[in-house]
Amino acid sequence: MLPLRRLPCPPSTSRIYRPRGNAVFFFVRRNSSFSRGKFAELASRASSQHQIYLSRSTDPFVNLSIEHFLLEHAPPESKILFLYINRPCVVIGRNQNPWLETNLGVLRYDDNLGNAGNKDEEVLYVRRRSGGGAVFHDEGNLNYSVISPRVDFTRNKHAEMMVRALQRIGAVNTSVNERHDIVLKQDVEPTAAAGPEDPPRAEASPKALKISGSAFKLTRLRALHHGTCLLDSPNIHNIGAFLRSPARPYIKAKGVESVRSPVGNVSSALADSFTPFSIQGVKSSVMEEFARLYGVSSDALLRAQRAHVNEIDLDAGDDWVVGMVGESQGTEEPEIQKGIAELKSLDWKYTQTPQFTFSTFPIDEDPRERPQLPPTLPSSTRIFFRFKNGAIVDSHVSISPDVVIAETEASRIRETLQGQKLHEMSIPDWEAVLSHTIDADADVVRNLAEFVGTKLALRG
Repeated sequence: MLPLRRLPCPPSTSRIYRPRGNAVFFFVRRNSSFSRGKFAELASRASSQHQIYLSRSTDPFVNLSIEHFLLEHAPPESKILFLYINRPCVVIGRNQNPWLETNLGVLRYDDNLGNAGNKDEEVLYVRRRSGGGAVFHDEGNLNYSVISPRVDFTRNKHAEMMVRALQRIGAVNTSVNERHDIVLKQDVEPTAAAGPEDPPRAEASPKALKISGSAFKLTRLRALHHGTCLLDSPNIHNIGAFLRSPARPYIKAKGVESVRSPVGNVSSALADSFTPFSIQGVKSSVMEEFARLYGVSSDALLRAQRAHVNEIDLDAGDDWVVGMVGESQGTEEPEIQKGIAELKSLDWKYTQTPQFTFSTFPIDEDPRERPQLPPTLPSSTRIFFRFKNGAIVDSHVSISPDVVIAETEASRIRETLQGQKLHEMSIPDWEAVLSHTIDADADVVRNLAEFVGTKLALRG
């Protein structure tokens, strides 16, 4: 009998076949694990038709940029599942207004800042590349992303995939509603709301709590569909504090507004379950449903499910890639680095904002009644701004009841503020501008700056 050939790498699995007599044949499958540095090469490989990744990173800028890389570089016919959990952050849609959709005064607007306490405990503000509404992420929220051929894309397809995964673990009261959101039907009153005081829409009844919303981005050949899933958020009662804008009563904006709905955790529906709830169990169930939906091989599915437990970087077969990704891809892959830098830039976060107005009094394009101004301001105070690409293009700020004096005040301020980027204006900046353009008591100027700043300035 010929000696066995020495293999260049150790086998991952093997089995013995004895057809007849004493002859022994070994069928060996070579180990298919790869280093993390091979991610870009494997993800863009023409034969990588099925891909499943889990992220080690909780950085939303890293995860969204890995996701974007996959959308741009994976083979046109490939189907990809990417699961990740972000640190606490508010993520708005590409065409949304952060001054309208978020409470910027409580969010960290620049992740590069080195001051103001523990960065890991603060809530980031993020603008993603896809459309849709504002959402809150934390360690109890699972984000799923499916990238597929555009011709096969429908919004319900992957929402229903998620519902099947949730039902598999016991959340049998989940379903997809007419807005393509996943809701959890229950018999008790909702415990939390995802936004400001405006009433929820009819479909978000007390017996249907929203647990998942989604958004999409389409390219010529590809479709990205990603969404949230509130599994066990410790912030479920505080989400509204981050999504409730103090400027909302005064702003009229172009672009997409979020639909406010009561929200809940999937874990609350499984409190009496015999099977312990775990986020890892949900991930495994989602991967299984993705594999069923797109015909992923059982070997690829098994390796993907084991990747998190065994801390496997990447595994690959003839037509699949699975494994863990994260910070290393963000530092080693130039295209992902470029995406992170773009998402972190203040220009991306703020100057991409569609045109909007801020007014303390009714105007033709926004005739709503406004809340009363605080008693610390003169009753004759009038404040109006028009913004384009996040910069001031028109304004009227005055406090005098005299029409001529008021117009003089407004003219001075208009000239000073013209073209000023709103995100660059802090409360002290507002006070400096107003003190040089309005002849009034210092306390009045300070109160005026405080009013404008608390509505429009970023966190100091």
